[in-house]
Amino acid sequence: MQTLIIVVHVIAALAIVGLVLLQQGKGADAGASFGAGASQTVFGASGSGNFLVRATTISAVIFFVTSLSLAIFAKNQAGSGTTVGLPIVNQEILEETTASQTDIPTLVEEQQTPTQSDVPTLPNN
Repeated sequence: MQTLIIVVHVIAALAIVGLVLLQQGKGADAGASFGAGASQTVFGASGSGNFLVRATTISAVIFFVTSLSLAIFAKNQAGSGTTVGLPIVNQEILEETTASQTDIPTLVEEQQTPTQSDVPTLPNN
């Protein structure tokens, strides 16, 4: 199902790019008054504006729906990770080795050792 949505998503994205590139800009209407627009009668007397705008809108809606559904799929898969291919670790052995090999002093050790600093202290008067 996810693969089908990805295929539809890519097709909708390519359709949006193609339809936007086919549309005329607002400055193209000035050339039509001098006879340049007479060759664009393939889409009828109303021009290609309505057809291309509707097709772009439909493609954009399809793109947003597929984006939302892919985000939902990604959210559902983020919480369900698999442990296939990971090494099996015995938890008891892991706890023993990490407790004996740590270099981090405990709170009790910090209180027993005097703190030496490079910053001078002010004399007490």
